[in-house]
Amino acid sequence: MNRREVFSILEDAKALALRYYLATGKPLGITGELAEFMAAQALGLTLCDARTEGFDAFGKDGEKIQIKGRRIGPGGRWGRVPSINTEKEFTSVHLVLMDTQYELFEIWDANKQDITEFLNKPRSKARNERRSMAVSQFKMIGERVYP
Repeated sequence: MNRREVFSILEDAKALALRYYLATGKPLGITGELAEFMAAQALGLTLCDARTEGFDAFGKDGEKIQIKGRRIGPGGRWGRVPSINTEKEFTSVHLVLMDTQYELFEIWDANKQDITEFLNKPRSKARNERRSMAVSQFKMIGERVYP
């Protein structure tokens, strides 16, 4: 399957996800797949095979990158970054942010050390147990890499 065909399928999936959201008020659950493809396209990453443990793509210099995706929610809120397993092997995390139409808005990058230090700070169940943080917190420790 070539990139053009995958792009066409993902465009169809976005349209279906929007229809589903409008009908049910619930997300379809394709944000992660879209995020991986968008990051690869925008930043020239090489996606890994499905189920590669710890990371989703290789950067231009061989970095092992986890890719997380968020679509802006009701009230213009981004919510939380999906769980990050810092025990796995990876170099950094790319957070792909999408608008309400599942179009690429921004991509942020944070390295593993900064993420791990943040998630290990005491006093937060969300950070310490669920290994998650708010998008705004990710932006504070990361840097925007797209656009």
